[in-house]
Amino acid sequence: MRVHLPLPEVAPATARLEGERFHHLVRVLRAAVGDTVEVFDGRGRCFGARIAAIEADAAVVELGPAVVPRALRRIALVQGLPKGDKLDAVLRHGTELGASCFAPAFTERSLVKLDGARAAVRLKRWARIAEEAARQCGRADVPQVLPAKPLADAFAGAGPARAFVLDEEEAGMTLSRAFEAALGKTDPVCLVVGPEGGLSRVEVETLCALGAQPVSLGRRILRTETASLAALSVLLHLDGELG
Repeated sequence: MRVHLPLPEVAPATARLEGERFHHLVRVLRAAVGDTVEVFDGRGRCFGARIAAIEADAAVVELGPAVVPRALRRIALVQGLPKGDKLDAVLRHGTELGASCFAPAFTERSLVKLDGARAAVRLKRWARIAEEAARQCGRADVPQVLPAKPLADAFAGAGPARAFVLDEEEAGMTLSRAFEAALGKTDPVCLVVGPEGGLSRVEVETLCALGAQPVSLGRRILRTETASLAALSVLLHLDGELG
């Protein structure tokens, strides 16, 4: 059993699990006093823990020493907003595949429109999906999910990194070749993937002017959600973390 619980830099000896965390652990998983759980703080630390007490609406856990798993390369994914619930799948499986940050982007061909309260509700949902995926796949950190922004702003918000944009018209440079030629073992990476229909030529050129390199995943025609996960898998494989 694993539970995500943000903790201060100096972790306390005991911590309280309340709200959804308490409900999932005690009501859904049927955890009892004396059971062991793994607590992860979402910033890269894990703690072996034991349930010391269960109250009406909270559980008290005793925390053991912090364990810090080996940090992986930081990979930001700028994802053109796709239709329906496709972004949910990108967040869920992208978390499993090592993405550190998701930056949803409005593009010329994005059909999804978000503003005001609807945007806030969607962002909260996205963050919850990433947190749940991190809990299930054993990560000690939780990927950051940024608010949806226009493409150039989403790209800038993803942080400084060596950037690659998936470009269906790129014929000479694959992602794997560009990655191996340009990066050290710990250099951060940013991947940019368009929505259904891809990015426009103007958008690709704008990203290139901002420092991104156009790359290809090969000759196969992939859906946007498949392309994102395939690109993450390529990077994870080249880093020796997959396959």
